[in-house]
Amino acid sequence: MLQDSKTSGWRLKKADDSDRKDFTVGIQGRILIFVTRTNWILLGIASLTALALAAPDFTRGVFFGGVIVTINFHLLSRTLKKALTPPHLSSHNVILAKYYIRFLISGIVIFILIAGHYVNPIGLFIGLSIVVASIILATACEIKKLIFKEAV
Repeated sequence: MLQDSKTSGWRLKKADDSDRKDFTVGIQGRILIFVTRTNWILLGIASLTALALAAPDFTRGVFFGGVIVTINFHLLSRTLKKALTPPHLSSHNVILAKYYIRFLISGIVIFILIAGHYVNPIGLFIGLSIVVASIILATACEIKKLIFKEAV
């Protein structure tokens, strides 16, 4: 309840968008931090596992795929933070242009790696899947938190 400054009475405060925004920013922030950290951890685990168990070109594929996708995720996160943080809101065209430039550069790097036979394509595919695995883990952890929070 808040005191209304125009009248002497009290009024109930409605849950407005700012309350929901604070709640979702907390969850989104936690997920972003979790995914960013987990990307590097999964990249290390996958690279070390491939190093121990697979051929060198497969290991390079896992490593380079993971590095490409992790750097892209970091750059996308930074672009969106800058573009969507007031008062410096950017046009959606600028965001899309940056996205497509990163996509094109990634495609060229991946083409060079595969065409030059520097990496095994399956290892590269596994490396490129690291961010997807991180997002799935983050989602599972958040769902678990929400379920057990509801149960208590």
